[in-house]
Amino acid sequence: MLLAEDDRAIRNALERALTLEGYRVTAVADGVEALAQAHRSRPDVLLLDVMMPGIDGLQVCRVLRAEGDRTPVLMLTALVETADRIAGLDAGADDYVVKPFDVEEVFARLRALLRRAAPVPAPASAPDGTPTSQEQPNTRRTQKTRGAGGSEESREPGKPGETPPAAPGRHIAAAGVRMDPQARRAWRGQRELELTRTEFELLELLIRNAGIVLDHSTIYDRIWGYDFGPGSKNLAVYVGYLRRKLDGPGAPQLIHTVRGVGYVLRED
Repeated sequence: MLLAEDDRAIRNALERALTLEGYRVTAVADGVEALAQAHRSRPDVLLLDVMMPGIDGLQVCRVLRAEGDRTPVLMLTALVETADRIAGLDAGADDYVVKPFDVEEVFARLRALLRRAAPVPAPASAPDGTPTSQEQPNTRRTQKTRGAGGSEESREPGKPGETPPAAPGRHIAAAGVRMDPQARRAWRGQRELELTRTEFELLELLIRNAGIVLDHSTIYDRIWGYDFGPGSKNLAVYVGYLRRKLDGPGAPQLIHTVRGVGYVLRED
């Protein structure tokens, strides 16, 4: 883990707690050091303070994402306004913790990020060398999240922005949105969507359960592996961010809010 925090007391306390929790921690005091360390040895996860001197946590995240680095990023922030949280998500962060925080919450969010980023186990083969059904990545997740409203198409990925040609069993689709979970690509109509990891997994969950209202706790459990409780705005922020990318000018809204319950993907 790479930890970047300019407050020495917080940095030292987090480093000790994370080390006791079993993490191998590299702790730095600013964004310049964070970028240098991230380039030097790729961490499994980054814990970045938003407000640091010189290069702040948001800039660190933007640089890494621009370089194609998809390492999970958990932000630490004292900024609690919705606009501040959206700025972190726009920069490419996967999640955030608001100061002052409970270290157990930090642990829980890190575990959720690392579960989602875990590599797919090596596929098994039959005695004659024929790949088994386990060879499909995310098989367990697909079985868990597939809904009655989800449907599948056959496509192969093509060049960015182009509709890929057909190939069996690769795509899922609903409400005019198509996804290739293996290639981590998604389209609405002919328009390819540029999605973060969390946005992609949220959209995949909604597509696999198209027409079914998913409650907040179910979505939190499937996407983050942790229910943040009724007071959390985390899910609403991500849904709003995904809607802005999904719903182009003049296009009907696809993700609908069911007040007091949750969200559903459907065409009205």
